[in-house]
Amino acid sequence: MSPLTLLVVSNPAAPYLKVLDQLPAGIEMAIGNTLEAFAPLGDRADVVLYCMNAGMKLETAWPLAPNARWIHSMSAGLESTLFPALVESSIPMTNARGVFKESLGEFAIASIFHFAKDLRRMVRNQEAARWEQFDVEMVTGKTLGVVGYGEIGRAAAVRAQALGMKVHAIRRRPELSSDDPIVAKSFAIADRAAMLADCDYVLLAAPLTDETRGLIGPAEIAAMKPSAVVINLGRGPVIDEATLVAALKAGKIRGAALDVFDVEPLPADHPFWTMENVLISPHCADHTATWTEEAMELFVENFHRFSKGEPLHNLVDKRSGY
Repeated sequence: MSPLTLLVVSNPAAPYLKVLDQLPAGIEMAIGNTLEAFAPLGDRADVVLYCMNAGMKLETAWPLAPNARWIHSMSAGLESTLFPALVESSIPMTNARGVFKESLGEFAIASIFHFAKDLRRMVRNQEAARWEQFDVEMVTGKTLGVVGYGEIGRAAAVRAQALGMKVHAIRRRPELSSDDPIVAKSFAIADRAAMLADCDYVLLAAPLTDETRGLIGPAEIAAMKPSAVVINLGRGPVIDEATLVAALKAGKIRGAALDVFDVEPLPADHPFWTMENVLISPHCADHTATWTEEAMELFVENFHRFSKGEPLHNLVDKRSGY
């Protein structure tokens, strides 16, 4: 069998590329983000690895690899990676789904405690050397609603249940949670308003697809308790941002912890920056010291499986977008 050929669409100076040293000896590889970088090997490529912040769209590199038999995205989100020709093709695609779930699950809990214990007020008082006692909230007995009960949603739900919280979940197929010991009740997407009305904290962990864009809009936010907190770790456009801003300003909901936004970086004049009931993370809630290396290690593991003809992990449903 001839050596496999790999095209890596990436900034060639990216530090995480050193993980590729773990690949089997003898493979042919081209790394770069220009057409010239791939010209010598493109038509022989068996595998295409598309990396984060590559500096080149996968759609641009795609015609150079007409014989590719597998594509892997180093990212979990695919809304900016998929394109019609790829979706319609028979080529299998995998992604980094699940690699970042533990860190994001922890951030969801950190966000809950931020509001339950009013940590902003504590820091403000400390900075002013002000001794001001106030009541804090217990999270035990509160309800966390998860919109998008996938890897990230479940990682947060496991931690929430361990704290004594009740977990509700929305998923495309709610029957899949019938035997899940973490979920007290699961809801169909069409019944989301009913779930949201019962939640103290609402975690958005859904990918961005045609179905989820604007999934949480005026009607859904209106259904929430005035004391509810929204936590968005999925994609910004899953929630109607203008409606969220208006609800936060008017006190129709208690607050929001946001790692993702409609426009990133968040513009300097965006109202979120000056709102005390908003916790902003600059899309780095999963940026641990080794997050990019872990994403690459998943690819390397899958490459070994591909080379042996074994089933790949994290196969993507390209039509669904995740």
